[in-house]
Amino acid sequence: MSVLPAGSDVPEFTLRREDGEPFTRDDLAGNTTVLVFYPSAFSSVCTDQFQIYQEVLEDLAAEGATVYGVSIDQTDSQVAFRESLGVTIPMLSDAVPQAAATRAFGVLFEPTGVANRALVIVGPDQKVLWSWEGEHPGILPGANLIFDGLAGARP
Repeated sequence: MSVLPAGSDVPEFTLRREDGEPFTRDDLAGNTTVLVFYPSAFSSVCTDQFQIYQEVLEDLAAEGATVYGVSIDQTDSQVAFRESLGVTIPMLSDAVPQAAATRAFGVLFEPTGVANRALVIVGPDQKVLWSWEGEHPGILPGANLIFDGLAGARP
């Protein structure tokens, strides 16, 4: 399976916010959301990725997009990762049940059981507007991909 393509309905899912509260498909309604799937907290590529995205976060917000990081890490690891980087991008945990949302979005990297590096832009109607998936988790998607995805998704 590969990442959900543009036009797909977002599946039902439950992730955990940093405070342990659920984040579900319903939280996407009425917003343009960028879900940044990443393999694991504290890896070098993930560190670079979120530092780059933090630099353009205000520009993404100006485009009407809210960004969330998604991994199978537990919330305490995600919080420590985010805080160590000094970024404000909220992190969502797909740890319980293990990788269920990652699998539903089609970005589970089967050889290691972690999320492949992927970007999914979801529209206010809870449909995928645009998506991208790396060939393997070591690929670093630049922020330009998100801006291109947002631009390409406009009517």
